[in-house]
Amino acid sequence: MSVVFLTESAKEHMSQMLEEHQRNAVKLALQGGGCAGFKYDWTLEDAPGKDDEVIDLPNGKFLIDSMSIMYLIGSTVDYKKEVFGSYFDIRNPASTSSCGCGESVGF
Repeated sequence: MSVVFLTESAKEHMSQMLEEHQRNAVKLALQGGGCAGFKYDWTLEDAPGKDDEVIDLPNGKFLIDSMSIMYLIGSTVDYKKEVFGSYFDIRNPASTSSCGCGESVGF
């Protein structure tokens, strides 16, 4: 069982991003900051960090930063397309608050 569940929509979009940018992995981490205390940080990588959690994608990897794993256990990552934009939606059962922008979260 994975630390984080990825919907098919999220997997498809991550795979498209990797192909488009010729990278090997999409990485999710938490950083201090944002109006709720932490913010989700997305990057494209060539290789996993030493202790990163690795989830296979059809044409690459999804990485979870080793220092962020404990905050993301049980989360679901979805990719949503809406009229005014598209975005990764993270449903995190450990969060106690979030910002209206959806990029900042508190624990």
